[in-house]
Amino acid sequence: MIRVSTYLNFMGTTEEAFLFYRSVFGTEFLGPISRIGDMPRDPSMPSLSDEEKNLVMHVELPILGGHVLMATDMLESQGHQLRTGNNMTINLELEDRTETERLFRELSEGGRDLFGLQDMPWGAYWGTCADRFGVRWMFNCVESAP
Repeated sequence: MIRVSTYLNFMGTTEEAFLFYRSVFGTEFLGPISRIGDMPRDPSMPSLSDEEKNLVMHVELPILGGHVLMATDMLESQGHQLRTGNNMTINLELEDRTETERLFRELSEGGRDLFGLQDMPWGAYWGTCADRFGVRWMFNCVESAP
């Protein structure tokens, strides 16, 4: 599926925010809330507390006109800091790696490569960049079957 959505970052309040948004828009989550503890642990990273493991890794909520809000909790223990500029990202969901690479290359030109494109455990070819105007872009490519 090709779509554009808005990705929000919170410091431990994603679930509270999305329960609020769900009540405001009268919609339901698209799938279950994924928890940080659901992801495979990177042995090179510090261990997470049980509280951190229960924070939100990913949640999706349709709002208006087919637009979807997505979000995650940032982790202070991992050095994450929430500030204007990293609290929101435009998420591009694509089905073609070549187009994903072209968009990533062109949007990051003169900007910053925040996390280069690579295959991720959830099955996507994923990465993020900030363009030369400071706008953050996320790329999720799941190639469709031929």
